[in-house]
Amino acid sequence: MTTETVTTRPSAPVRHAPLPPGQEIRETPTSWWQTEEPREKVLERTLALPFTADTDTNQRTRRRGLIKLLDWLEDQPGRTWQERWTASGAEEAGREWPRLPMQWLAEHQRARKYDRADLCCGMIPLLGGQVVRPAYRWLLRQRPSQLLAHIRSVTDPDGFAALKDQYAATGHAGANDCNNALNRVTWIVTRKGGTIRDVTIGDCVELQHAIGEHQTNGYHGKHLFYALLAGLGVFGSEAPARLKMVMLPGQLTPAALVDRHGITCTPIRDLLVDYLTERAVDVDYTTLEDLARSLAGLFWRDLEKHHPGIDSLRLDTNTVTTWKERVAMVRDHHGIPVRPRVNAHTIFSWVRAFYQDLARWAAEEPARWGPWVAPCPVRDSDTDHRKNRARRKAAMDQRTRTLLPALPALVKAVERQLKDAQTCLTTGRETPAEALFTTPAGETLVRRAGVSSRVYADDPTTGRRRDLTVEEERAFWAWAIVEVLRHTGMRIEEALELTHHSFVAYQLPTTGEIVPMLQVAPSKLDQERLLLVSPELGEVLTAIIHRVRRGQQAVPLVAAYDSLERLWSAPMPFLFQRRCGPEDRVIPRNYIYTCLNDALAASGLTGPANEQLRYTPHDFRRIFVTDALRSGLPPHIAARICGHRTVDTTLGYAAIYPEDVINHHRSFIARRRTLRPSEEYRQPTAQEWQDFLAHFELRKVALGVCARDFGTPCVHEHACIRCPVLRPDPEQGPAWKRSTRTCSTGSRRPRNKAGSARSPRSRPVSPPPSRSSPRCETSPKGTPPSTSACPTSVPPPEGPPPTQTSNDTLAVSVPTEVVARCLRESFRSVRRDQSRRQLISLRGEGSQLGARTALVVRQ
Repeated sequence: MTTETVTTRPSAPVRHAPLPPGQEIRETPTSWWQTEEPREKVLERTLALPFTADTDTNQRTRRRGLIKLLDWLEDQPGRTWQERWTASGAEEAGREWPRLPMQWLAEHQRARKYDRADLCCGMIPLLGGQVVRPAYRWLLRQRPSQLLAHIRSVTDPDGFAALKDQYAATGHAGANDCNNALNRVTWIVTRKGGTIRDVTIGDCVELQHAIGEHQTNGYHGKHLFYALLAGLGVFGSEAPARLKMVMLPGQLTPAALVDRHGITCTPIRDLLVDYLTERAVDVDYTTLEDLARSLAGLFWRDLEKHHPGIDSLRLDTNTVTTWKERVAMVRDHHGIPVRPRVNAHTIFSWVRAFYQDLARWAAEEPARWGPWVAPCPVRDSDTDHRKNRARRKAAMDQRTRTLLPALPALVKAVERQLKDAQTCLTTGRETPAEALFTTPAGETLVRRAGVSSRVYADDPTTGRRRDLTVEEERAFWAWAIVEVLRHTGMRIEEALELTHHSFVAYQLPTTGEIVPMLQVAPSKLDQERLLLVSPELGEVLTAIIHRVRRGQQAVPLVAAYDSLERLWSAPMPFLFQRRCGPEDRVIPRNYIYTCLNDALAASGLTGPANEQLRYTPHDFRRIFVTDALRSGLPPHIAARICGHRTVDTTLGYAAIYPEDVINHHRSFIARRRTLRPSEEYRQPTAQEWQDFLAHFELRKVALGVCARDFGTPCVHEHACIRCPVLRPDPEQGPAWKRSTRTCSTGSRRPRNKAGSARSPRSRPVSPPPSRSSPRCETSPKGTPPSTSACPTSVPPPEGPPPTQTSNDTLAVSVPTEVVARCLRESFRSVRRDQSRRQLISLRGEGSQLGARTALVVRQ
């Protein structure tokens, strides 16, 4: 005989939301009248009607099995049958419990080959007669074929018949769902006793936790039994619509948030609870939970682990340094660093705000907060996250630039997958059982036989069973979410909260035309906004409504759960909902990710490094903003469409390409020219041109001769004064005696005789001895040295070239009074507004005068 080894997980405390009065978990009594009956009364009652079997053979088998069980239990310690059952160890044995009474029978020389069948049949009247009440860990491991059906027939037959009628009245179809709901109610009645009218909401919650703990297969998430009980009025009129609304714990109190981390220092624990209670008024629940995790878990609990006995907020330098090093890394359960923590600056910000709040509140309530005031261990520089923000911005922009070109291919891929899935499902539904059919992809499948509403098929090549109904459903929702997000740019939580009431008809006041609008519910910033429904978006929303209705007149009402705020909404006609077993449920966010990942895996789209592309719902929002701004939509309008408070947030989403900046800038210049006065762009006259050339020659003489005067090419955009890397050398003395101007690509500070750079403070009054000017690397060999390291291709000026001294320094023979007069006239003309306008007006499009005019204006 094989012995089953049952490994049970430790029972976790049942967590749930607050229950209505009178609907708490019922306590299992230790004794009741059925379990206290003597042996003769038990045999007389459980072998009579309604516990009798349908045939005489089954009745004789039940009688033999019941007698063997009572004989075995009488030999166990205890006063009642329930105490003897618990002491026997049968519950720990699970499905192999018959081996215990069979061993007892063998020890007493009463073993027979049909003992197992007798014992299993004898357990039916024992449980149906409420003689013993096993725990859920034993009940959930038994095969419920005949056992639970017999218990229903003898415990509360009228109540279970009413449940069947309620199931038929709700329009559900399928015997499996009905039997599953009835089995769950039977487990509750068998464990707790009483009838169906005695079942509470707490009993349903306890059963669901037991199923998740002790049962490894089955319908874990189906709560149809609760809906049937609520429909009968068992829980009253104030009962929640769904069992999951009770099973989820909801928002925890500040004390519960702190106690999750197991802080040992009671004063610090109470301080953190008081602090979180004060902050809970100003922040949402998500922020409060993050604050509790940072302060109680990553800050103080970490200090207690590494510094046992710590009880003060005044920390020394070594403690603070080691704590910052630990927080900067994410560690496994062994304390080994895994990767750098991305949001370390956020944790430092919470700790710094905690210390600063205590110091500020101490001024108002010194008796309450004053004893905890201490120097803040976190500096202001620790909370600076500009580098992380810049890296994140660069990474998101690069991601957008990679995903945006592949968006049209993704749209075509999800459309093709939806059509193929619908065709495959239709073909499979029309194909007879055990017959072959071909999919649009060329695969050959075999239709499976069965009465289920779903269509199953087997792949002969791989032997894998495929659920064609699920494949078509996932393909549809992948197509729907891609179309909705790329046409609206909404957040994923905003898209999932769209209801049938979100459609608004707006009439234009000028033409009277009716424009369809989509009302987006407040989400992140608590701001409601309207979006224009395009024809493409209208087709997608129409398809979603048609699918959700399933031939009904209205969209079903379901309640949605906000996983961030831990709150349930009222039943509403949500658009993103689907049929999950016998009930309708709002599509959660993880299901959207599953559909997108499956669609991307089937599309075969790859990135630059030949890796599979992965789209997240927020990527469509960044792509929408980038595409809108590139298409010419004003940023402030894009900010209103996206629901941003500032335009800077919208611009942060956009990954504008460099060519877009250039094209838009050129368009801006062209538009500005059409709006500015025409005289600002007139062509200069011949006299103005000659005056400017003369003025420019004088300035060139005064400010230094550039190497472009010798016809040498320059690698920079503009030479001399316009060169962006031009650096005048202060060591070269007065400009009219030694005018050396070098750019950063070739200049080098002259050194003194000792080899060190001469400081400007140590400059002598008289000019130092002339040194050779450094030659620009781009100058060709044999080109005479110049006073600028930025040679250009401008033709040399008229007249003799400047003379070259013995030490290769260029000198210009111009009288001092001429240079001084030129300088005075030059700077006086620049300061005059009229002269500046005249110089600007010389900037004609396509002429060489523009660059020279800007050169003069800069100086």
